[in-house]
Amino acid sequence: MLRIKTPKSLRAKRELEKRAPKLVELGKKTLILHGTKTSNVLNSVLTEIYHLKKDNSVKYSRRNDNIRPFESGGESSLEFYSLKTDCSLFVFGSHSKKRPDNLVIGRTYDHHIYDLVEVGVENFKSMASFSYDKKLAPLIGSKPFFAFMGEEFENVIELKHLKEVLLDLFRGQVVKSLNLAGLDRVYVCTALSSNRVFFTQCALRLKKSGTVVPKMELIEVGPSMDLVFRRHRLPDEGLKKEAMKIAPELIKKKEKNVSKDPIEGKIGKVYVPDQQIGSASLPFKVKGAKRERREAKANAEGNKHAEKKQKRDDADA
Repeated sequence: MLRIKTPKSLRAKRELEKRAPKLVELGKKTLILHGTKTSNVLNSVLTEIYHLKKDNSVKYSRRNDNIRPFESGGESSLEFYSLKTDCSLFVFGSHSKKRPDNLVIGRTYDHHIYDLVEVGVENFKSMASFSYDKKLAPLIGSKPFFAFMGEEFENVIELKHLKEVLLDLFRGQVVKSLNLAGLDRVYVCTALSSNRVFFTQCALRLKKSGTVVPKMELIEVGPSMDLVFRRHRLPDEGLKKEAMKIAPELIKKKEKNVSKDPIEGKIGKVYVPDQQIGSASLPFKVKGAKRERREAKANAEGNKHAEKKQKRDDADA
């Protein structure tokens, strides 16, 4: 028998309610961890990622000797930290002779490893190395644009997987409407080859253009780096099917005979059955028909009087 622990205080109860499943989930939290050994470059990369996601991330500074994401048995500590901090994403940095400046980005489902992507960091430049106005620094809680340039992001499976993970890592909470004032940065990912991606961040400055649509200017503010693809692990099909389930309350019912067009918008078809107008009784009186009935009645009375007169004349004779 499994014992179910109940919260003993209101604070613990509130925390459990926050972690409970919701119909519309909040933004995913990111856990940032260090491996057994890390380099100065990798420490800077992890710090920069933490600053970019400071409103929704947890960073541990201690070394972790027993975390090996791609090895069996080396994921238990990682899953424990994910459960402890309630994080659905993690970034793990390690450095070795075989894999220098190694960065592992992964996602979890129900605090179990969902998928993994391993990249190497090269040509790293921090935000401090760029000279720009400090007013252009990204604000906490703002929404970024994403620009993926290169057909490799659609044709190469490895880069397509990396694209999905980067989107999950930096996009924050999914919203339906946006304010232009909250769009202040752009993440630019350029596929240099089938296994190398240039990643950088640009500040977005809106200027007057004389029209309703403002003019946009991009200013590179960093960090920038080359991500060299090394390894990846796709999610299991059964786990993927379980993670992709949608609550019945969120499924929109299909409207019959309704279609959407990008130009005309919402288009609907109305089917009208046969009204059978010929046999229907009219609720109103037609003046022309009333006059015809009056004339027919007068003619009938005239014929009647004529017949009576003819009978009297025949009787007198």
